[in-house]
Amino acid sequence: MTKLPQVSHERVVRALKRAGFYTLREDKHISMTDEKHIVIIPRQHVIKPCTLKQILDAADISPERFKDLL
Repeated sequence: MTKLPQVSHERVVRALKRAGFYTLREDKHISMTDEKHIVIIPRQHVIKPCTLKQILDAADISPERFKDLL
């Protein structure tokens, strides 16, 4: 199992855009979709690995692929 890094919400958004997601709405959280999945990303300076895992599970992206997208 790949250990997930602590990353900022900006890096998560950039990685998801590379995976084909686009922004639906921005407020305290950022909503993104790829027409199949909806992902909510909190605007935090550092997103903890456990939160990142939940985001990746919702997006159906493996940790290995996420690291490639970073």
